Amino acid sequence: MESDPRPLAGTRVLDLSRVLAGPYVGRMLADLGADVVKVEPPEGDVTRKWGRSIGGLSGYYTQQNVGKRNVCIDLRANGGPELVRELAARADVLVENFRPGVMEQFGLDWARLAELHPRLVMLSISGFGQDGPEARRPAYASVVHAESGIIRRQADLTGAPPSDPPLSIADMNAALHGLVGLLSALVMRDRTGRGQHVDISMLASMVATDDYVHLALDGARESGGVVVNEVWDVAGGPIVIAGDFRWVWQRLQATFELVDPTPPGAPIPVKAQKRHEAVAAFLATLTDRADVVRALERADLAWGDVKDTRGALRSPTLQARGAIVQVDDRAGSTRPVIRSPYLFSDAQSGPQAGAPFRGEHNHAVLREWLELDAARIETLEASGVLLREKGA
Repeated sequence: MESDPRPLAGTRVLDLSRVLAGPYVGRMLADLGADVVKVEPPEGDVTRKWGRSIGGLSGYYTQQNVGKRNVCIDLRANGGPELVRELAARADVLVENFRPGVMEQFGLDWARLAELHPRLVMLSISGFGQDGPEARRPAYASVVHAESGIIRRQADLTGAPPSDPPLSIADMNAALHGLVGLLSALVMRDRTGRGQHVDISMLASMVATDDYVHLALDGARESGGVVVNEVWDVAGGPIVIAGDFRWVWQRLQATFELVDPTPPGAPIPVKAQKRHEAVAAFLATLTDRADVVRALERADLAWGDVKDTRGALRSPTLQARGAIVQVDDRAGSTRPVIRSPYLFSDAQSGPQAGAPFRGEHNHAVLREWLELDAARIETLEASGVLLREKGA
């Protein structure tokens, strides 16, 4: 509808994905106004069990699936794959993140779907891509963090044992690159009239968004070229000061006339250690948090409070930008979720509804997308192709 202020209003998205990378793409598309229908198996997305449950819906599942509608289809039942193909033939976009080969087993591979619907844009996210020597390997974010070099680099720079970052970086990188790819394919479809398959590899996405990969490409030492932004223990709690230490020293020395403690001819490691001690000593003389902030700002150094997540969510910037919104918790109240970060000058984005139960929208979606009557839908339910969660 032209009156709908959301950019993707009228766009139909069939979301066959699970866990994070694919569902996050669908979540952003829903925030942007697309009609996103999540096709979920009878056993449900595993993330329905992750986090605090309210009204039968977990926090993790809610965050990645608010604003979507839900059709529960058993692909193992006779007629299940056929029903998904019918839905795909009416969609603008299909998103999936199965291991390569799974979609083909159900007759839902790109070649088959493109023949049915030449205008379809299909996004596939996998660990190592749809073809190649490692395509069939199972992959999760931690696997890709290890194989992309991030875990090793972190250990080398910190001196700590290798450990996985507490954030699914590989999933989110792949999701955002996938979002760019499929939106680009939609724009191209407007020009050519044809859809296409967008193949996103989590590993390739990690490498593409690694701002220090140039060191390895050029044969340089990673340990000597990566800027380490240090955390300092100061009045009021730890603080990170952005920038290479040489820059931090230069700014503080010039601004506050710090005395260089290094003896003439000292080797570089000794010089760095002595100057580091001098900066720590200077910061220790600032006994009030406000004094610390004023000193860093006077030296034109960027800084950040080291917060926990609850503290981060209290950020005045996030509050001002409306980053946290309330959605229906499906239990008679609301629960907070993070909305898409896009602020448009002449459009809107954000979740339009709470997270769906399995099969909650079987009737509505099949009636609207496929024009099926109630009798046909009831037949599909009776045969086990369609399922609906109790209470949906």
